[in-house]
Amino acid sequence: MENTSNNHPLNPCNQKLIWLTGFLLVLLFFPTITWLFERWTMGVWHNGHSILITAAVIYLVWKELQKTKSLPKNASIWGFSLLIPALLLHMLDTGIHTQLLSAIALFLSLPGLSFLFLGTKRTKAILFPLSMLMFTLPIPLTFTESLHLALRHIATDSTGWLLNKAGIPSFTSGTLIEIPNGSLQVADACSGFSTLYATITIAILTAYLCPHLLRRIIVLCIAIPLAIGVNIVRVFVLTLLVHWAGLDVLATAAHEISGLLTFAIALPIIFWIGQAPIEGGK
Repeated sequence: MENTSNNHPLNPCNQKLIWLTGFLLVLLFFPTITWLFERWTMGVWHNGHSILITAAVIYLVWKELQKTKSLPKNASIWGFSLLIPALLLHMLDTGIHTQLLSAIALFLSLPGLSFLFLGTKRTKAILFPLSMLMFTLPIPLTFTESLHLALRHIATDSTGWLLNKAGIPSFTSGTLIEIPNGSLQVADACSGFSTLYATITIAILTAYLCPHLLRRIIVLCIAIPLAIGVNIVRVFVLTLLVHWAGLDVLATAAHEISGLLTFAIALPIIFWIGQAPIEGGK
């Protein structure tokens, strides 16, 4: 149900109410926002894509709102169906201190407030970009431990196969790679999960922006194998560096830079597939 009594732009009183609500929202969730920022900037192995996604969401929301300037700003009481559960979830988190539940509550409250202040039509226009914020949430290792292990095994076995093809003596056992210059353990940080998480997120966002159905399908289908493949190449190159220069190379910037390169390679490929012109203009 919507209040259709006012179809005109927000008056100064309503604008002040929006600013006040925004201020109270930041005040209420300030510890959660701080926690999120700390997780997003922790390193390339932990949600390094989240700041990029947040910036993209802000831009897309602004762009969609510009397109819908002529639509009425009718308040919709459906906003309470999201806002009330969000506040209850935040209250729950104040007792158990996970911060993750509070972060979910923060992102859930945004479309709720949009329904209340901008109305149904405008909220529908920005609902998808807002939902992408959920992909910036740090996923606890408890929920991804088995996936981390599977990715580590894939990286280890694939690297062992590539080393044999390159004529370098090697032996793999579990997630351990042994070469003449030393042994390398493919740890959780090297599993490629962060790259996978970021690539899937960027693929979904790119598919949303892509006007061509075929390219949307290709982008979504290629995201997972691309992320896994790029990480395999990364582990293989690091192993080659150890073979040539010894284990000390892992203590240099090469280890961190290799992690950044996985993002620098995978994400532009996703963008290119989604945005490259289709032959014949179709």
